[in-house]
Amino acid sequence: MTGAPALSPAPSAGRLDGPDLAHFDTIAARAHREAGLVLPRDKAPMVLARIGKRLRASGHATLAEYCAFLDSEAGVEERRELIYTLTTNVTSFFREQHHFDGLRERILPGLVERARAGGRVRLWSAGCSSGQEPYSLAMVVLDALPEAARCDLRILATDIDPYVLAEARKAVYPEAQVEPVPEAMRRRFLEPAPGRDGTRAWRVAEPARSLVAFRELNLLKEWPMRGRFDAIFCRNVVIYFDRETQRCLWERFAAALAPGGHLFLGHSERIDTAATDAFRVVGTTMYQRAAPGAQNQTRG
Repeated sequence: MTGAPALSPAPSAGRLDGPDLAHFDTIAARAHREAGLVLPRDKAPMVLARIGKRLRASGHATLAEYCAFLDSEAGVEERRELIYTLTTNVTSFFREQHHFDGLRERILPGLVERARAGGRVRLWSAGCSSGQEPYSLAMVVLDALPEAARCDLRILATDIDPYVLAEARKAVYPEAQVEPVPEAMRRRFLEPAPGRDGTRAWRVAEPARSLVAFRELNLLKEWPMRGRFDAIFCRNVVIYFDRETQRCLWERFAAALAPGGHLFLGHSERIDTAATDAFRVVGTTMYQRAAPGAQNQTRG
């Protein structure tokens, strides 16, 4: 079926009738079950604006029709599209600069020494969106270790959304998006590229691109990675999860970190659950995996 959705693009939760509100709750429950997303009713206007796009794209006129389609065997692919649509993809180069300063000053000296001695070094950008975060990591790494591409050093970048990963692999960004890149790094690691509609754009150059491997991954599902990481950046991702989902992720991140490894969270995120004992605070939203039995240290 075709046609505009019966719901307005962004109705207020208070104007939803009983059946529509029930359908919204059904979609919210699915998003939580499949991706850990928490969609309270007060977020209904934003959520329904996004869902409206999927109604039109899938050819359904009402929320009831769309929910029925999601539950059908034919709706398997649309269930994935729904999750991609509900996922927020806001990112930028060198977002929360203090994290990159901490990486450069606190963590990289030891990792550089290890890499130059032939050791293994792994970083993970979990929830990498369109690639600005892992490419920022690559620039910082190459600034400290110009020969990084010849070492056993890699950056894994994962996201649940294959569409943003496709953009990340292209590594092409409009002029405005590369403004946060320091001028010296821009000269070394960015090259001019044609943008959309003839606009000026920049492409991340080699060897920065070669350090990053992009993979599709739902953080709530099984992780195929077996080796441990020296640093994990998972920033502004868990704010969309409930506390129990966050607790599970803290535990899994702790298990995925090498002894002494570091976890970086977003500016509004804190580890304040039962998993806190696995980490100690070493900076603003910067955590280090604690030694077994160690008490969490807090900083005022």
